[in-house]
Amino acid sequence: MAPLDNKIAISTSSLGLHPSHSLDHKIRLAAQHGFQGIEIVYNDLKNYSETHNIAITTAAEHIRELCTQKNLIILSLCPFENFEGTRSPLSDRLAQAAHWLDLARILRTAHLQVPANYLPDAIGEEAVIVSELRQLADLASSSSPVVSIAYEPMSWSTHVSTWQAALKLTEKINRPNFGICMDSFHLVSKVWGCATSPSGKYPNADRDLEESLNEFVREFPMEKLLYVQLSDGEKFDPPFSKSHPWYLAGEAAEFTWSKHARPFPLEKELGCYMPMVEVVRGLVIEKGFNGWVSLESFDRRMREEDFKPEFAARRAEESWRKLKKETTQSKAVL
Repeated sequence: MAPLDNKIAISTSSLGLHPSHSLDHKIRLAAQHGFQGIEIVYNDLKNYSETHNIAITTAAEHIRELCTQKNLIILSLCPFENFEGTRSPLSDRLAQAAHWLDLARILRTAHLQVPANYLPDAIGEEAVIVSELRQLADLASSSSPVVSIAYEPMSWSTHVSTWQAALKLTEKINRPNFGICMDSFHLVSKVWGCATSPSGKYPNADRDLEESLNEFVREFPMEKLLYVQLSDGEKFDPPFSKSHPWYLAGEAAEFTWSKHARPFPLEKELGCYMPMVEVVRGLVIEKGFNGWVSLESFDRRMREEDFKPEFAARRAEESWRKLKKETTQSKAVL
């Protein structure tokens, strides 16, 4: 396949983060700017239902119909957070999961995205995590259509913060509808980018990232790679510290970074500096992955009421164009 000849999606979080940025408007913009898929953020769906004074299930029906009209595939419902290992009754968590899965089926999405637990007191015992995630997968396959669990190791997750750890769990869970969402930000902020370093990088950043990508290409089973998410990161200057206005006691620096300073790939004019071309070449091109790629940005500028989702959609389209161009050029040089 040609470099980055993938179906391209975008998360609704990437098109505006203020309550006035309506879900239906963001969906129309995604279609207008060439995206083939959309990731529906639960809070956007909830906001839509409240704004229109309708049940959230009815809202999901409306959104599914709109996406069908716009020829958009709904890639996922996200993010179903802090499920496994949380110290609350499992029955309560499975009941909440059943609600999300009902919505996923109404939306006719193939995936429920489940970030690895990031609560400080999350249970780390492997047997507990495997058992609870297996029960979630079984619940997701207990009705038709089957929903796949897209498990996402996050760089600040309490116990499962690398793709290697997530893959080990996936093998033990051993369910056909349980796989992994690979997010470039979590990979890069775990082994390469360091918010608290003056250089913006860990000491052995380039070597460690190269080794991780090479291992991914060699070892990751393609059938467990459900989709790839891409975003960049702004370099902190000065480095992130307790004196920074975004600092929150007890919150991981990577989490703070992700919430505020995570624009689209290659937006260098906004201070982005992550090695996106190398990462995309490893995760997608060299791996031979021809499935979905999704842009998932969290940009503090998008939280402002006067921010225009139209601007975000244009930025996203341009980001994807640049990424395709630069990966093609880098491929030709090698």
